[in-house]
Amino acid sequence: MHIISEQQVHSNLHFDAVIAALKVGLAKPAGTPPRQVFSLSECENNHDAFAVLPAWNDEVISVKSFTYFPNNVDSGFKSLYSKIMLFDRTHGEPLALIDGTSVTLWRTAGVSALACAYLSRTDSRHLVFFGSGNLALYMIEAHISVRSLNKVTVVARNKDKAASLLCTLASKFTHIEFCVGAADEATLSSADIVSCATGSHAPLFEGSWLKPGCHVDLIGNHHKDARECDTVTICRAKVFVDSRVNVLNEAGEVLLPISEGAIEKSHILGELSELNRLNFTRMPEDITVFKSVGMALSDLLTAQLVYRLVL
Repeated sequence: MHIISEQQVHSNLHFDAVIAALKVGLAKPAGTPPRQVFSLSECENNHDAFAVLPAWNDEVISVKSFTYFPNNVDSGFKSLYSKIMLFDRTHGEPLALIDGTSVTLWRTAGVSALACAYLSRTDSRHLVFFGSGNLALYMIEAHISVRSLNKVTVVARNKDKAASLLCTLASKFTHIEFCVGAADEATLSSADIVSCATGSHAPLFEGSWLKPGCHVDLIGNHHKDARECDTVTICRAKVFVDSRVNVLNEAGEVLLPISEGAIEKSHILGELSELNRLNFTRMPEDITVFKSVGMALSDLLTAQLVYRLVL
């Protein structure tokens, strides 16, 4: 059995390959049982958790396990640790133990970019990105890989992190204008794509600010009672998700409008894996939303790609 490190994951992956692997793999039959997230404490203020995400296709079986200890930052540890085990589908032989944290960064951004390629206007030029955390660089680079952007505006509470992020991006993509912006009507109404990867529990912008034709990507929230966008955004949009089961179990972006009576579950038009056969055609004025909470099959496909590239 091979052990594949974080460094090996980062040095072997690039977004063209990740997005292509996701596009092909998500369209094929696969086993995707509901993921299991276990709370490790009954204390209301303790959010420590352990999760197990199994999946399989006709080549491999995978299981991603991760721990989430949000208070670790106060003691010098990471808040999240993750590993992915790959097994041969034919005989069940263990193949590899792969760093799951790095795979998650690539697959999360890759999934959002694939959805963007399906759902955003092909002439999208301005990305407004909320967040400056670990995912920010991956998310922005992934969107750049699928759309010919000429401007990226970053909206973030941590100005130092935002400035560092923009410096890194500007040195790599010299043809794109990068700037720090505000979560106001002027910024949002100029966006062709809005991508959110934050820990916010309250909407980041007003849905009425979005211009017709905008695509909205939401990945930061995993709580039933929290959301990165408001009900207006969801009601105005054609909504797609990575996993109906997971979104309807975890995502306040959809669950709160349902509880308000603003929409029904049928407002979700499809999953990412269905977009090929749904043959969805967006009208120029359509607003689209893609809500992602993560799914085991995307972990499997990205880990499988790493295994092939490394070996």
